[in-house]
Amino acid sequence: MTPDRAPTAAESSSSSSVVAKLSTLDRFLAAWILLAMGLGLGLGRLLPGLDDALARVEIGGISLPIAVGLLIMMYPVLAKVRYDRLDAVTGNRRLMLSSLVINWIVGPALMFALAWVFLPDLPEYRTGLIVVGLARCIAMVIIWNGLACGDREAAAVLIALNSVFQVVFFGFLGWFYLDLLPGWLGLGEGEALHIPMWKIAVNVAVFLGIPLVAGFLARRIGEKKLGRKSYEATFLPRIGPWALYGLLFTIVILFALQGKTITSQPLDVARIALPLLAYFAVMWFGTFALGKAIGLNYERTTNLAFTAAGNNFELAIAVAIATFGVTSGQALPGVAGPLIEVPVLVALVYVSLAWRKKFATTAQQHPGHMTAGQSM
Repeated sequence: MTPDRAPTAAESSSSSSVVAKLSTLDRFLAAWILLAMGLGLGLGRLLPGLDDALARVEIGGISLPIAVGLLIMMYPVLAKVRYDRLDAVTGNRRLMLSSLVINWIVGPALMFALAWVFLPDLPEYRTGLIVVGLARCIAMVIIWNGLACGDREAAAVLIALNSVFQVVFFGFLGWFYLDLLPGWLGLGEGEALHIPMWKIAVNVAVFLGIPLVAGFLARRIGEKKLGRKSYEATFLPRIGPWALYGLLFTIVILFALQGKTITSQPLDVARIALPLLAYFAVMWFGTFALGKAIGLNYERTTNLAFTAAGNNFELAIAVAIATFGVTSGQALPGVAGPLIEVPVLVALVYVSLAWRKKFATTAQQHPGHMTAGQSM
């Protein structure tokens, strides 16, 4: 691991001008995302049968339009990872252990508590919210991390690590928080998740495995044919903007699929939004503070915070639908979740960039980092 150090004057100046260097696409990213959300909601509401038509384009419960969007979104980012530098990340025990504790102990426990505090009278929504808390983020987090200039290699390692834990522990934690713990605490009769491990593994393989393999092969083959310098100077800038195109496409599809449901139940969505907002705030700000407290540099603190705050809503929706049904109240928190998460995490990208200069770390762009815009 490269030791942290104090930034030079030139590096501090670079940090303060990150936003000024963004392309037009990135400078107005928040606006594009809001437009994509609005377009998806409008299409889902105004075009009868569109959500059903999109939902039918699936294999094994995996939405093909969403899978394509995530592949387009993640491939350019993962093609930028220097896979020969991953050893420096895996050797950082503070980062790895902190991520596991936050994602698999703190996160689910916090969502469980918030669900019971905010939704004591709505058991179906409460159950759906707890399921969301168990589905740790493995896809969009890499975009938020990249836009906030986090460590690219560290992000890849943390996402892969949490994906393995998601496959192994999702079912157990579902039983613990939905069935066992409520009984222990005298909160009433629990519920059970009937979701086989192989379905979770398929979800992880599609939403992370395919783009990860594609990015790895692009790096290996590209460097072999072009050399590292030419690969990074010519090939990566050409594919970079497609990460944001894929993000916007995915957002449109997600909201088109669920637009009618969200717009027809606005008060219920508002009730669900409150614990989600509290969750994102506590997880992101708390983890950001933790990263700084344990001596991580800015780039890896950013990795830690966005990995902790994000959720895998695709998995949460799939689990809720498979267990409780497509029209169930348990499915609504997963459906409405991206409506809250996307704009909140975009806002936190700007908060993160504003705090960047406060860290004792290099603020100059280097190959292990990713700026928004041109480098995406």
